Parts: sequence; structure tokens; C-alpha cells
Amino acid sequence: LLRMDKYLKLSRLIKRRTLAQEMVEIGAVRINGRTCKPAAEVRSGDIIEIAYPGRIVKVKVLISDEVQLKRNAPAYEMLEEKKVDREERPW
Repeated sequence: LLRMDKYLKLSRLIKRRTLAQEMVEIGAVRINGRTCKPAAEVRSGDIIEIAYPGRIVKVKVLISDEVQLKRNAPAYEMLEEKKVDREERPW
């Protein structure tokens, strides 16, 4: 099982692990509809929502195996992407 911060980096949803940790800590990342900690375990089938400045992305986890992710296996399936006003807090 992978930690949330590591999954976000390996899946390239967020470029750096430190940034992934910060985004999780400020509540910009949700797993299955709930806020989580950077150490939250990510499993195949989980739904992850990420609030970037200006947009919200919702993905379904396909693989949570570190070795496969490092071999560039498809990490997630895009479910939804919507633009939001940068000034608004999405949730």
C-alpha cells in the first residue's frame, strides 16, 4: 500500500512529494469524499479529489503499487475536471 503523498507524486498528479504533503495538510486533497493525512493509504478503486488553484480534478485509482507506478503504468482514470474561480475555496 502506498501513502497518499507518495501516490500523488508517483502518479504525477502533483510534481513534488513535499507539495503533495502540503496540499493534503491544507485539505486540498480528499479520498473517497473525506479529507485525509499525507500517510493515508491509497488502494485501487479509491476516488481522489484534488483542488488545484483554478480547477478540481477527480480521479479513480487504478494502481497503488509503487513498482508498477515507477514503470509508468497508468495510475488513475480521470473521472471529472472542472474549473473553479481561483478566489473561491472549492470546499
